[in-house]
Amino acid sequence: MDVGSLAPLGVVSTVIAVVALGALVAVLVLLQRERGQRRRAADLLSTAQELRRRYDALQAVTREGVLVQSGTGHVLDLSDRAAQILGIDRAAAVGRRVCDLPLVLVDERGLATSPALALGPRPDEDDPRVVGVVPPGPDARPRLVQVATRPLPAGDGAPPAVLTTLVDVTVPREVEAALSRSETQFRVAMENAPIGMALVDLDWRIAEANVALAELLGTHVAALRGYRVDELTAPEDRAAQRLQLDRLLSGEQHRFSLEMRCRRADGHLVWVVLDAALVRASDGRPDRVVVQVRDATESRLQAEMLTHRAMHDPLTGLANRTLLQEVLQAAIEQPGALHRTAVLACDLDGFKEVNDRYGHAAGDALLVHVAGVLRAATGSTGTVARLGGDEFVVVVQDEDAAKAVFDIANQIQAGLREPVRLGRRRTRVAASVGVALADASLVEGGAPSLLAAADAALYRAKGAGRGRTEVYDPSMGLSTGTSPHRELVRAVEEDQLVVHYQPIVDLSDAHVVGYEALVRWQHPHRGLLLPGAFLPHAQEAGVSVALAQLVTTRVVEFLARTGDDGRWVSVNVSAEQLGDGELATRLLAELSRHRVAPGRLVLELTESSLVASGTRIRHELTQLSAAGVPILLDDFGTGVSPLSYLRDLPVAGVKLDMSFTSGIPHDPTAGKVVRALGALARELAMVTIAEGIEHEEQALHLRRSGWRYGQGWLYGAAQPRD
Repeated sequence: MDVGSLAPLGVVSTVIAVVALGALVAVLVLLQRERGQRRRAADLLSTAQELRRRYDALQAVTREGVLVQSGTGHVLDLSDRAAQILGIDRAAAVGRRVCDLPLVLVDERGLATSPALALGPRPDEDDPRVVGVVPPGPDARPRLVQVATRPLPAGDGAPPAVLTTLVDVTVPREVEAALSRSETQFRVAMENAPIGMALVDLDWRIAEANVALAELLGTHVAALRGYRVDELTAPEDRAAQRLQLDRLLSGEQHRFSLEMRCRRADGHLVWVVLDAALVRASDGRPDRVVVQVRDATESRLQAEMLTHRAMHDPLTGLANRTLLQEVLQAAIEQPGALHRTAVLACDLDGFKEVNDRYGHAAGDALLVHVAGVLRAATGSTGTVARLGGDEFVVVVQDEDAAKAVFDIANQIQAGLREPVRLGRRRTRVAASVGVALADASLVEGGAPSLLAAADAALYRAKGAGRGRTEVYDPSMGLSTGTSPHRELVRAVEEDQLVVHYQPIVDLSDAHVVGYEALVRWQHPHRGLLLPGAFLPHAQEAGVSVALAQLVTTRVVEFLARTGDDGRWVSVNVSAEQLGDGELATRLLAELSRHRVAPGRLVLELTESSLVASGTRIRHELTQLSAAGVPILLDDFGTGVSPLSYLRDLPVAGVKLDMSFTSGIPHDPTAGKVVRALGALARELAMVTIAEGIEHEEQALHLRRSGWRYGQGWLYGAAQPRD
């Protein structure tokens, strides 16, 4: 074959080779492209799987549930949290129509609504919205769910979808509702509270106030807002208020209470009690202060009145013994006391005869008149006091006390020369006056020494003819004078008097139900003295009321120490001691201070002392009885008008006089009187006690005659408290 014939064949072969090579290249390119597509598909699948894992992990930790639905309303995806919130099965829900989901839903008005409407897109209404998911069961409470929807953008021609997020807001809504109710209740309570209330910020400025506070301060609520509390407070009380507030805000205390004065809109001051409590925020920091303001004007006035009564004689309004001692002690402790201080003691002559002849009412009127004379004579140069009975003392404080005290003494004597009108009668009265000028020896002994010196001069004036003035000199002595009056005064001041207790028993079984308190004098030289040796001198010595106060105070202390064992203690008092007024006041104060239960202290009122008793005695007895202090009528049957006493006075019981007991059983008349008096007392529902029982036969007769309790030597003599 020649070369020319081979040339076309080579060309063809070359062409075929080229074509084959091109085909091979194309195949290789296609294979490479396929492998790339596979790699990309695998990468996309891996990315999709990673995104799914992240999506599932995110749904596992979020409190929001996710529902994805197609444009046709089918569930494309439902997170576990969404299934839990809706209370449905996740796997069963995917692929179903939303409107076919097993749900009972209500809107915010409580009306039933369809799942498609509640969970689907609502372009015409605001999102988010709250629906109620009602779980199965008659008593199940709806779960409140916050729903928000938004469209998902379509990609690569895919149909549109809707993303719905679900949040369970049941607990926050309940907490919010509870807080709202609490806030509403607080505001309603505050607005309608009978006492003043305010919400105050940490700058002590009023944010809210109620009507009661506005009325207390004489203004209106709007005017109080913005005011600082201390701007409404009296300047003298602001420092104490600021101190308490600083301690409150620093955490030293959680609340405080302060009595202070507030200034009303009209400028007047009113006493209030301010109670403040700190309110803290959730993080523990101070947030605001709740303030209550109570009107304390009346209680303050009552406290001041009680304080005044404790320091003043209720009949005359003069200072009493306690206040006198304080004034005199303060006077002699001042510089220059030797020249500026003097004491004048004044005692009426024949006052007991006025009481016995005209009655206690006339005696009270005379004492009031004498108090006026002493006030007028003293003026502003001293303090006038009534120590009890008809005994008065003037503490003179003047640059020249010696001259001033004699001027006062002369004016007293001149003022008492004028006859006094007592009812329809005009009566003359005189007084004995003793004067003591402060000197070094007397001042060294304190107030009691000056009082004792004036008292010694007073008794010198009485012994020298009465109606005159005497000045103390050392020859009169202060310690062991022969006057039983002075000795008794000193016995009271030096605590020489003691109280013994005699048992009172139930006559049915002889068990002790109470005691009678009986006073004794432990005399430094004569030993233990019984009441008959010194009580007759108590009135003349002017210590009758002080003696009664001493005994009742000791008894109250005894009751407080022994505890409430159901037993009572009775104390003997006279109409004169009660008519003074100071005894009742002190007694009630002691009972309150020691918290002694009502009924444990009993007063025995001597019937013979009640002759011609005035309205003052009735007032004191009524006050004591109302406060839980029973009144017994002692020496029952010996007075002149026992029936009127039982009718007119608040008497809770009677004590049979021992003169009747001593006649039992041999005296038939005494037995009849005992039965009659017992029947009378029982008919009036009164407690009955017989005294002076010395043997069993008397006790048996008294019990058969209706007497319930008894005392006497048969059951024991009076003994010290130990």
